Amino acid sequence: MNDFPSMKRLALGAACLALAASAHAAETTAPLSAAASDPATLKWMVGAPPPADKIIRFDDGSYFTFPQLRWSVSHFRQLMPTVSVARGLKAPVPLQRALRNDIDGLRFTPLGAKDTMTWEQSLGANYTDGIVVLHRGRIVYERYLGVLKDSGQHGAMSVTKSVMGTMGSALVAEGRLDPDKKVADYVPELARSAFGDATVRQVLDMTTGLKFSEDYADPKAEVWQHAAAGNPLPKPKDYTGPRSYFEYLQTVQHEGRHGEAFGYRTVNSDVLGWIIARVTGQNVNDYLSEHIWQKLGAEQDAYMSVDSTGTPFAGGGLSAGLRDLARFGEMLRNDGRYNGQQIIPRAAVADIRRGGDKQLFAKGGYDLLQGWSYRDMWWVTHNDHGAYMARGVYGQRIYVDPKAEMVIVRFASTPTAANAANDPTTTPAFEALGKLLLARPK
Repeated sequence: MNDFPSMKRLALGAACLALAASAHAAETTAPLSAAASDPATLKWMVGAPPPADKIIRFDDGSYFTFPQLRWSVSHFRQLMPTVSVARGLKAPVPLQRALRNDIDGLRFTPLGAKDTMTWEQSLGANYTDGIVVLHRGRIVYERYLGVLKDSGQHGAMSVTKSVMGTMGSALVAEGRLDPDKKVADYVPELARSAFGDATVRQVLDMTTGLKFSEDYADPKAEVWQHAAAGNPLPKPKDYTGPRSYFEYLQTVQHEGRHGEAFGYRTVNSDVLGWIIARVTGQNVNDYLSEHIWQKLGAEQDAYMSVDSTGTPFAGGGLSAGLRDLARFGEMLRNDGRYNGQQIIPRAAVADIRRGGDKQLFAKGGYDLLQGWSYRDMWWVTHNDHGAYMARGVYGQRIYVDPKAEMVIVRFASTPTAANAANDPTTTPAFEALGKLLLARPK
């Protein structure tokens, strides 16, 4: 099917990737401020039923039109099919609190700016929906804004990739996954695709050579086809393309050579999810639940969006509670140990922290991330604190700072999808807070 309007309608219904048309339109006009776009103030989806002009729908793509997306990211389960990442039946492991009053006033200079900004001002600048800071395992700062509550879950977007990468790194450290083997050794169905002759390591570090564009402004970009395949809604009668994520992956073709450059492409994470499912015999949501989420003592179930076959979207479908992702980050800060047990091997965390090939990463064109690298689907800063980060569109973050003994998790709903739009405030704010906690560890 080559009818772009039909393809676009399909893609707009696909979870988390299909932000293209509405997001692009939002980025070409002056967006509403965080205060003016506050979903609680705008009263989206309030009433039984809500007024017609306050209804947000999945099937028409309005759920990812700004400012509606500020409500949607905290209510994905209300709009689309999902599967649970169960926390189990045991009591949650509480996080101790030691709140500080010197964080909101912390000043830093955004990248490329002359004037300073306070931490509190950065919350609005980044359209923050929720943020929590752990220092030495205790909550020192926590804020919820908009419609996100401490009992709610928020879309993690591509932070999902780092969760998948963590599981992949753990399986490598356990000897269950060989990073030097070809993808086709684990998933023979991909033998004739571009992934077939790529190694597992190249998938984990996104150094695969693929013909796959994530340029949402380009109607011919492969991201539209991927999103259409993953759309759980019924397909039009004239649709002849792939009907699931796994079917789409088999169609991806080569472009360039594997191992020559870093190229951020969501389909790598989908392939990793398929590999994990084959190696473990479990879909990624169930494996994440049994081997990590329940062991963390999470206080809420998480969930993942799925395609029409019930396959979880490993590239960006996770929604979770803010404090539970903080537990996940704290586990990593403690070399894979948390809640009195070694949840993932120390070697897996060490591999993430070590980072990837800086020269290959530099070819990816991330001007604001010079000197960084990418390893196991984590962004590694190589700064003085050895920090590494999970990043998701519209401002999602997990930031682990080993030297400062700090973990930051932020949920956001910025009007601009690309992280380059909020990196100038996000990165220096997080670094400044790490320095504060290191200098004044109360």
